[in-house]
Amino acid sequence: MNAASVVASPGHDDALTLLRCMLLIRRMEERLSALSAAGALPGGVHLTIGQEAVAAGVCAHLRDDDKITSNHRGHGHFLAKGGSPAAMMAEVYGRANGICHGMGGSMHVADISKGMLGANGIVGAGLAIAAGAAWAARLDGGDAVAVCFFGDGAANQGVFMETLNLATLWKLPMVFVCENNRYAEFSPAETVTSGELIDRARAFKIPCERVDGNDVMAVSSAAAAAIAHARSGAGPAYLEADTYRIHGHLESEKSFLKGTYRDEAEVDAWRARCPIQRFVGSLRTQAWWNEPLLEGLEGAIARTVDDAVAFAEAGPLADPGLVFDIMFSGQRA
Repeated sequence: MNAASVVASPGHDDALTLLRCMLLIRRMEERLSALSAAGALPGGVHLTIGQEAVAAGVCAHLRDDDKITSNHRGHGHFLAKGGSPAAMMAEVYGRANGICHGMGGSMHVADISKGMLGANGIVGAGLAIAAGAAWAARLDGGDAVAVCFFGDGAANQGVFMETLNLATLWKLPMVFVCENNRYAEFSPAETVTSGELIDRARAFKIPCERVDGNDVMAVSSAAAAAIAHARSGAGPAYLEADTYRIHGHLESEKSFLKGTYRDEAEVDAWRARCPIQRFVGSLRTQAWWNEPLLEGLEGAIARTVDDAVAFAEAGPLADPGLVFDIMFSGQRA
């Protein structure tokens, strides 16, 4: 997704671009949830249902030459940055026609051509990778930026502070985007995190903003300012988006968890704050809006998701022998 800059009151094209992005993420994730429940997938999936506004609002301001890094919950970031739904679905299926030839799977989707350097199963690992990409962009002499998406749990890793320090010291064109969904796997934030995360970034005297992560326009506005700051050569910025994952940490968690770690009333309260429903509600007040627009988007996206599943299911299984070319280059006998 390489949308033009989105303003506070989006026009027809910008609004539909944001809405399409969020809907694509939601419908792809819902299908993956159903496929996981049916036992059709070779591994677990960590879904971003409920957090779509963050990926859409930030990536609306990025170009292909801008880089992003993600985490284990990275499908939305991949799609928002312009990654192919079919290639992503095939990757989750472990197929050779997947974006990483089926060798990475759900937690490692990447598309270098779109500036998506990869999702990552190691908590906090994307921070240092994004700093490296930002350093490379600075050496290149252009105005490209690097954005790291990470969760509140990753903010408790030492690499967070280390990266903030280097990014500030070297004035790297980098934006830290913390998706604060209140849970580090199965642990409520208040049991593992002391103080406010944004205060850690404020200590480095960089621009910091905390927004409602379920309001796509609030995210977009804050992201536009943060990215412009980084693109100007003034150094890094920090954006914290308060949001919530409606599904569990991973789809199969009920098969091994004893008891629950979240109250259903809490989940229902956040479900009522669905970023897509909120955005559609606001768009219905616009003079240009009509319901066939939504119906058309939903129909097109449904076909995209169906085509992605068909592409994945028709693809050959990944070739384990690729490990000698991908992980250990030149090691074939």
